[in-house]
Amino acid sequence: MGVYHRYTTIDRGSRKDAGTTWQGGRSVNPSRNQHTIAVSCEIRGRGYWSGREVEVMIHPAPVGTGVRLVRSDLPSQPHCDAVVRYRHDANLRTNLAQGKATFQMVEHLMAALAALEIDNCVCEINAEELPALDGSSLGFVEQLSSAGLIVQAAPMKQLVIRDRYRIGTMDGWVEATPAHAGESYFEYQLSFDDETPIAPQAFGIELTPDRFIREVAPARTFVTKAQADQIRASGLASHVTNQDLLVIGYDGPVENQYRFKNECARHKTLDLIGDLALAGVELIGRFTSFRGGHNLNGKLAHQLAELAAREPAETHSTFQQRRKAS
Repeated sequence: MGVYHRYTTIDRGSRKDAGTTWQGGRSVNPSRNQHTIAVSCEIRGRGYWSGREVEVMIHPAPVGTGVRLVRSDLPSQPHCDAVVRYRHDANLRTNLAQGKATFQMVEHLMAALAALEIDNCVCEINAEELPALDGSSLGFVEQLSSAGLIVQAAPMKQLVIRDRYRIGTMDGWVEATPAHAGESYFEYQLSFDDETPIAPQAFGIELTPDRFIREVAPARTFVTKAQADQIRASGLASHVTNQDLLVIGYDGPVENQYRFKNECARHKTLDLIGDLALAGVELIGRFTSFRGGHNLNGKLAHQLAELAAREPAETHSTFQQRRKAS
């Protein structure tokens, strides 16, 4: 078992300076070790769509497990690995399903796990829909950070983007391009065609655990007041208050306040991180979405997973040699 850390004590900035190699004129970091959490943690909340109280227990897991979701409320406790081949399209959220193991709105948890570099864990969930909390990833990162991090004795597979890949149309797209200096960078550009109280805005971040916690995790799910009225009139989400997410009218948030001036673009960036995490590898590159959503994110995640499957996995011996050399 590796060394135990807490996120507040990890110096992520040193990672780029040690053992950097160069490929095609771009700096690329050697693969890092896989990680799991040190102790189990618990998150409780209510689902947006179902209104049901949900408990999520996240446990440490061995090397190579990946993120495994388990329906602890079902007799056989079926599970589904959190990878893109089990992804299913849904309105305003990302769902996973493998047989009876079905899960709704997984993107906020996946964003937290990916950003905190937690590669192996078992998430026991006693309902189909994950808890919405306040519409952000903040509740997940708080509990996962307090659980600590274990460095495991095996490399994490890395996909380094070497070409440009774009999916979508001129009206909305998502793309992956090579990194400038071995970074993982995510950006969202938000703009609506129709009359809306949400102004055009953008946000981008070079992803590290600390920056995600400060700048992305608190950004909440948002809807316009017109959308909220329509959803409630249809009989859905009647329990969701104006404090449970951002409901935005022409005078700003209804009975609420922005946490960031561009909170909507930040939340879309959060969704992008969570959806692309389903590729199942550490992503090195620049990932940009222009007016995209979960559907386009999922299509790019499929392409990234296919690219990763074609690249040979780094052997343990090669990984150790590179670490010693660095």
